[in-house]
Amino acid sequence: MALNARLDHRNPLVFDTHELGRRPGALQRLSREIEAPADLGIQGVIGVPEGAPVKLELRLESVMDGVLVTGTARARAEGECVRCLEPVELELEADFQEMFSYPDADDRGRVKAEPADDAEEDEDRLFLEDGLFDLEPVLRDAVVLALPMQPVCQDDCPGLCSECGVRLADAPDHHHDAVDIRWAALQGLAGSPEDGEKDEMSGEAPRSARAAEKQEK
Repeated sequence: MALNARLDHRNPLVFDTHELGRRPGALQRLSREIEAPADLGIQGVIGVPEGAPVKLELRLESVMDGVLVTGTARARAEGECVRCLEPVELELEADFQEMFSYPDADDRGRVKAEPADDAEEDEDRLFLEDGLFDLEPVLRDAVVLALPMQPVCQDDCPGLCSECGVRLADAPDHHHDAVDIRWAALQGLAGSPEDGEKDEMSGEAPRSARAAEKQEK
């Protein structure tokens, strides 16, 4: 990854590592509560509402090639049940660990004699900028991994009725009489009298009998 654009130390997700210096083994612990940035979570499914409090507990450790950041983020996530569409809330706890490299160090932590070619840089690496690092991309990845891809209001949620949409958890005895589609077309004929029955009900001879009489005449 290329070096970060100019970082703003006033951003609550930007942290300063100057107190660590470059002494391998130096440690610093930080606690900070921030407001959640927009779209923190799985878009359209579940996430931390924008502006909601997010509590961060961080451990910063100076190593040969940069600063190793280990931490935990805690917040309340909101979404909807994928089975019955009812609102879902859950307590989120996301753990993460990321290395922020010194921009003037190579993969072994040694100071570079000459700047490396940009094409050779590892696209996955994150860098310190003037002793600062931006935690936001790390936080976003950690939150997505910690959230359920298919949240449910309860593990045994029965969902909605496929025919009428009623929430089955509210109506455990709800059901519809099943109709065998193979016999559905005959249901309209089941109660209809035969032609002969119609003639008898009207007091007239069956149609076949009347035709025979005409032939005899």
